[in-house]
Amino acid sequence: MALPTREEAWNLVCEWVSSDSLRKHLLAVEAAMRAYARKYGEDEDLWGITGLVHDLDFERYPDMNDPENGHPRAALRVLRGLQWPQELIHAVEAHAEHLGVPRESRLDKALMAVDELTGLIMAVGYVRPSKDLRDVTVKSVRKKWKSKAFAAAINRQDIERFTAELGEDLNDHIALVLEAMQGIASELGLDGQQA
Repeated sequence: MALPTREEAWNLVCEWVSSDSLRKHLLAVEAAMRAYARKYGEDEDLWGITGLVHDLDFERYPDMNDPENGHPRAALRVLRGLQWPQELIHAVEAHAEHLGVPRESRLDKALMAVDELTGLIMAVGYVRPSKDLRDVTVKSVRKKWKSKAFAAAINRQDIERFTAELGEDLNDHIALVLEAMQGIASELGLDGQQA
């Protein structure tokens, strides 16, 4: 099973995802996964592409209770049909806790740890007066972390649990993901141009 090129993976995303916000989420997770691959000496393309496609079917099939197509079941069929690497497919499957697939590899655990955190960091960037992710700090993320009303749909306890499962310190984890996202601030629409 050959790893697709980044271009092939992005083309698949563009075919399945029209939502600008979901595309930005996928790009943010990809950047964070590439940063973790570099930190751990892993295959950066495998990790990045896994992050890029992990929510491939979410826009079309958001109902996770749909036993046939519910996220990520449709995406898993597509990825298996394309004969993408089993490690990638397993990580996508394991990131959906409702499927009951255990997270075994570092790849699986990193995907869970970065997924929702990227959303929280983007939310912090959006409320900055500058609308520039490069003005966000770990301290500013932690300050918003404490506000239950801020980005209320993001479960902080889950992020803490998944970060611990990965074996990382929470502040170090936030710093690594934030720095990765700051590196693609313009692609995320958070480079101060919208202020």
